[in-house]
Amino acid sequence: MGEHEIVIVWFDRDLRVADHLALTRACGVADVVVPLFVDDEPQDGWPRSKRQSIWLRRSLEALGEALRERGSSLIFRRGSSAEVVPQVAKEVGAQLVIWNRRYRPGLRRRDEHVSRALREIGIEVETTSGRLLHEPEEIRTTTGGPYHVFTPFWRKFQKVVDVFEPLDEPELGPEKAPSTWPKSDGLDAISKAGEASWLEYWQPGEEGARKTLERFVESGLADYVECRDRPDRTGTSRLSPHLRFGEVSPRQVWQAVGGAEEFRRQLVWREFSYHLLHHYPHTAEEPLREKFKDFAWRDDEEGFERWKNGETGYPIVDAGMRQLRETGWMHNRVRMIVASFLTKDLLIPWQKGARWFWENLVDADLANNTMGWQWSAGCGADAQPFFRVFNPVKQGKRYDPDGEYVRRFVPELEGLSGSSIHAPWEASTQELAGTNYPEPIVDHGEAREIALNLYNEIK
Repeated sequence: MGEHEIVIVWFDRDLRVADHLALTRACGVADVVVPLFVDDEPQDGWPRSKRQSIWLRRSLEALGEALRERGSSLIFRRGSSAEVVPQVAKEVGAQLVIWNRRYRPGLRRRDEHVSRALREIGIEVETTSGRLLHEPEEIRTTTGGPYHVFTPFWRKFQKVVDVFEPLDEPELGPEKAPSTWPKSDGLDAISKAGEASWLEYWQPGEEGARKTLERFVESGLADYVECRDRPDRTGTSRLSPHLRFGEVSPRQVWQAVGGAEEFRRQLVWREFSYHLLHHYPHTAEEPLREKFKDFAWRDDEEGFERWKNGETGYPIVDAGMRQLRETGWMHNRVRMIVASFLTKDLLIPWQKGARWFWENLVDADLANNTMGWQWSAGCGADAQPFFRVFNPVKQGKRYDPDGEYVRRFVPELEGLSGSSIHAPWEASTQELAGTNYPEPIVDHGEAREIALNLYNEIK
């Protein structure tokens, strides 16, 4: 007999079976384990996008199948978690509800409400780690406060680093199933089962995450340092959507990449973004550096529309925005370029860019998205200095030297040769014949000077 007769495992941002601490813990202490997912997004101003909903449905289908293969089942319900979780607990007669901790401010508030509702009816609550390598409170400065700069955070992380050994497969089988499964709602509530063209680039679910990780370790990891900034090459892991939906754990990735320090450093950068959002939850909407609240951002809807549609006249920027539209993802180097262009060339508030990314990225994660945009705008922790303004032409020539990335996503420029593809206005009239590519929306040199003058007013 286990410590508890019946335990519910509440799934949310951790849609996998392997290395799932809450599931493994439940299987170790319970006679009966009931997996539960509640479709309840926090009312925190960051609603799930259509693309995220489509991915979520696919991932839940994959998780449900994986559980059925092990003699279990995933119970899906809609509604307020603070009402649904206690309701299901009473239906099955659970003594304990266990879940992996969440860190987004809205999710933390929601989970506190659920904990309180469960305890009020005498049901125990237990939370475990699993979404991060270290809890946000575990990495502290020598004075006990949070870090604002990544490099010392990374050094401290290395001092307290654990083995991070993934857990064995949980002992989940038919013997852990209840005599009668509670009813489950249909997944159409999340998203219809139709196709989306961007799905051809992805395989949502734990199996897709496993294949992506294996493929990267086998064929991409050795060249990661050399190729990670090259959008024209397959030089990154493309694990970000799988990490966002918890289809693979950071511990699994940490172990799989072995001693690849530069890639492990990127995993810790992810930890740093959660560290910041945990300690400064207001930064999802407001700059960490308060002086930027008074920055003279522009209200430029035409510029914003051209940026969104990939029609700025700067090929590397437009290629990135079109890649986002077509695939639901954008190469990280290009994310920095397009973010710099929006905030420093067009002087459009970083919050608008963050919202657009949130609505269109399949890997949209509030901590990472916030960190990335505040870094690019120069208003966050460890931010790129505001006076460092990416030159989109130089960035294109450096990281897409042969123009292959631009030609892939801006096909109207495929006839341009050499470096002129990154500065079409330098191409010959004959090369440009028949193309309808727009003129640059701004002169980068002039825009840079305007941005620097505005920065000098608040520094």
